Amino acid sequence: MSKEQYTAPGNDINPETNDIQDAQIMDNVPEAAEENETAEDIENAEMSQIDSLCKQLAEEKAKVEKEKKEYLFLMAEFDNFRKRTIKEKGDIIRNAAESAMKGLLPIVDDFERGIEAMKNSDDAEAVKEGMTLIYNKLVKYLEQNGVKPIESTGTDFDPEKHEAIAMVPVDDEKLKGKVIDTPTKGYTINDKVLRYAKVAVGQ
Repeated sequence: MSKEQYTAPGNDINPETNDIQDAQIMDNVPEAAEENETAEDIENAEMSQIDSLCKQLAEEKAKVEKEKKEYLFLMAEFDNFRKRTIKEKGDIIRNAAESAMKGLLPIVDDFERGIEAMKNSDDAEAVKEGMTLIYNKLVKYLEQNGVKPIESTGTDFDPEKHEAIAMVPVDDEKLKGKVIDTPTKGYTINDKVLRYAKVAVGQ
């Protein structure tokens, strides 16, 4: 038996089969390396995604903080505007009242002069004429400031303008529901009721 043909007992090795197994082992080595490389790529990708999300979260937090500051600033501005508007409205009302009262002073002066003249005059007609002039001046001043009398006597009763204080029996059917008398005249200011007319209504 030659040396090349000797095979140890229990170790029957086919040279051709052994070569194939070695080749298969060598073929599996790149696959294992490729699997490791793929796992590493996935881990890197996940870490990159996490970093991106963290960065995006930080940006969103900064954006929310900025918008919160802007909101608080706008709220403060609105509160200042509201207070300023209330103050200006109050000033307008006060100034309007002052202007109205100032316009009445010349009429008060006329009344005082008329009363003084009445003390030294026995001419009732002159006194009457003087009072009429002052009254007309006052009515004109009221009209200039949007104050006008409400039409009452002879018109249909209107609960939006009239306040019925008495019901008067009437014989004429046409007078039923009409204003028969106006004990107290009513007025509007800029087409809004300033004072209701107190009236007697026919029934």
